[in-house]
Amino acid sequence: MRIAMRLPLLLLYLLLLPFSGANNADAAHETVATNTNNWAVLVSTSRFWFNYRHMANVLSMYRTVKRLGIPDSQIILMLSDDVACNSRNLFPGSVFNNKDHAIDLYGDSVEVDYRGYEVTVENFIRLLTDRWTQDHPKSKRLLTDENSNIFIYMTGHGGDDFLKFQDAEEIASEDIADAFQQMYEKKRYKEIFFMVDTCQANTMYSKFYSPNILAVGSSEMDESSYSHHSDVEIGVAVIDRFTYYCLDFLENIDKNSTLTLQDLFDSFTFERIHSHVGVRTDLFERDPSEVLITDFFANVQNVIPDDSKPLSLSHYHHHKDDIDTAQYELNNNVLDLALEKNHENFSFSKLDKLTKHIKSTNELNVDIGSNEYSSTFSKQSVTLGLMFIVMIVLVMLSGNTKKANYNLYNN
Repeated sequence: MRIAMRLPLLLLYLLLLPFSGANNADAAHETVATNTNNWAVLVSTSRFWFNYRHMANVLSMYRTVKRLGIPDSQIILMLSDDVACNSRNLFPGSVFNNKDHAIDLYGDSVEVDYRGYEVTVENFIRLLTDRWTQDHPKSKRLLTDENSNIFIYMTGHGGDDFLKFQDAEEIASEDIADAFQQMYEKKRYKEIFFMVDTCQANTMYSKFYSPNILAVGSSEMDESSYSHHSDVEIGVAVIDRFTYYCLDFLENIDKNSTLTLQDLFDSFTFERIHSHVGVRTDLFERDPSEVLITDFFANVQNVIPDDSKPLSLSHYHHHKDDIDTAQYELNNNVLDLALEKNHENFSFSKLDKLTKHIKSTNELNVDIGSNEYSSTFSKQSVTLGLMFIVMIVLVMLSGNTKKANYNLYNN
């Protein structure tokens, strides 16, 4: 009975101790994480032909982030209307942001994730918080993590603390603020750059309270956000002023650019935008003058070099005999422990001796470091240990079975 009660403790030692040194070694090499992936969420909330410019705004941003390297798999595009196929469009299947028709924004490579009546307040909040049913396609989810930088761009018709969706419902600044807080608590971002182009846009970020969010809006409270110019052939305005000059700046950016977000903000003058652009930086840890444009608009991978030096084979061979000896003694001690299971005078001396051998073997394995031979011997150690544990359990079960049969026959 004593051995049966003490066996779980033995099993715990055998299973946990071989990995303690490895965990300590991993902890010693922890590094501060930087953003490892960039995402973009681009939302046009307006319907109807006369809101052509809002779709052009979003498609222009879509073209820019793709040009700078963010793949479609990391871009969520929400278009509440399809003006490209509208019967009033003289250029079917095409969308332009300039009257010279130099760039077809729709083209052949646009991947729309949410279209038409899929663009709702509910779906936008679900997208940010990742609260979907199990059958929701992964291609339509924002699969970010704690090392993700996210660029969120929204355009449409808005007012004081709200933005209209589909001309039927509204999202309030509090709704977005609470969604961002859920994202923060669920470790779904490292930094967020929020940009909104609408009337009274600066009120849309007034309720934000989560850390590491940088926000910019196209107009102050009681100010309108104006269109830039109209196209006579299309018959409506084709782009807003704020987005136009934002794109004018970004067209000079490539993946190796050293320009910062502060450079972008400085380009938003009242003479150009015809409204007062607002920037909120109090929640953001970094100074905008130190944040590269490519930190949000491009897909630049931050490579973290491994400073650890691989150990030579001679170092491994120097310790090979010690590892073999320690492993041999470990196996013998486990076997002795199994054979003595029926003795009443079982003590923890054997367990202590076994623990020391496990630790010594583990230290030798950790000393080998990243060498591939160390990994092989560690796996062998764990495998042999588990084999002997199974042997102990089988022997005990066998003893209990014989005792039960003996009692049965006597009765």
